[in-house]
Amino acid sequence: MDANLISRIESFLNKSEFKGFKGIPATDEEILNAEQVLNVKFNEEYIQFIKIFGGACVGLNIYAFNNGSFIGKSTVVELTHWFKKGGEDMIPHELKDAYVISNDGSGNPILMNSDGNIFIFWHDSWEVELLHNSLQEMLMKYFPPSGGYYV
Repeated sequence: MDANLISRIESFLNKSEFKGFKGIPATDEEILNAEQVLNVKFNEEYIQFIKIFGGACVGLNIYAFNNGSFIGKSTVVELTHWFKKGGEDMIPHELKDAYVISNDGSGNPILMNSDGNIFIFWHDSWEVELLHNSLQEMLMKYFPPSGGYYV
């Protein structure tokens, strides 16, 4: 991810009023363990994000292992297991190697695949929609280069 974007996110999360938005940074061991348990390869942007911010609220809750108190204790592993609980053979093709990094607040999981594409799975219709081509692209909506925050 772009260093300027990371700096804008850090500036936001370091404000006292947003203290509960930032989690504890993920360790290499946690990441490797989760990848093995889920049988996935995390995208490098996701790894970079969670190694800096942990699970954090940045316009959207991005779950990891130790989340900011504002977003709760659910982990990427628990959320992905919950998503796949219905049967791996029923999961749409584009989500086979994906893991749940967030949700839309209405029960629709937001997933990222190893290529970094971010999808939403509409649980009522079983449709998949590409939301963003990368985590950076998504975060730029909330932390634009022109300044300000849209969270």
